[in-house]
Amino acid sequence: MGFSEQAWTDIAPIYRAILDHDFNRSFTDGSLSQACFRHYMLEDALYLNGFGRALAACAARAPDNQAMVVLAEAAKAAVVVERALHEEFFGLFGLSREDATGHTASPTCTGYAASLIAASAHEPVEVAVAALVPCFRIYLEVGRHQMDRAVADHPYQAWIDTYADPEFEEGVRQIERLTDRLADAATEAVRADMLRVYRQSSRYEWMFWDAAWRMERWPV
Repeated sequence: MGFSEQAWTDIAPIYRAILDHDFNRSFTDGSLSQACFRHYMLEDALYLNGFGRALAACAARAPDNQAMVVLAEAAKAAVVVERALHEEFFGLFGLSREDATGHTASPTCTGYAASLIAASAHEPVEVAVAALVPCFRIYLEVGRHQMDRAVADHPYQAWIDTYADPEFEEGVRQIERLTDRLADAATEAVRADMLRVYRQSSRYEWMFWDAAWRMERWPV
């Protein structure tokens, strides 16, 4: 079993907590309010800016050309493909790109994105990449979960279609294969740090859904 599957098994309780969260339960049955989903999309747009930058920074530090291409393509997808999804929903909500950039990121969104950017700058590249993987894998799994269980004529079907798409899955598998290759060549100490940040980012994923559910703002 490679690192990615070992790490996924390790964070199984966190993933279950994500599926059991009120945000995702309400998403599944179609009752999630538009205000809550709107807040989530604004937060996600800001988070993806940091996520894409962290991927690009890892690409610049990649140990070989193959790794550089995989990471650079993932960065492009985060900026181009997922931005298109956001803009589709922004249109439905009557929001502009300026509305999104003018939105103040919540403490959770700020902390999660900052943790990835810090890892991309200061951690060994193997550790930095491992910190990025949970966002890919969790969104793939949640997307497939929603595709199988969501109500018909779902109000946010475009979100489900994006993350349950086979093309998105192939991108996730590429990142996981790269992560496994990096882990295979790493020391035991580095692999332990890879698991540590994988677990931390998975916890941030739960926190991100929770912050969206609460429509989290800065308290002062």
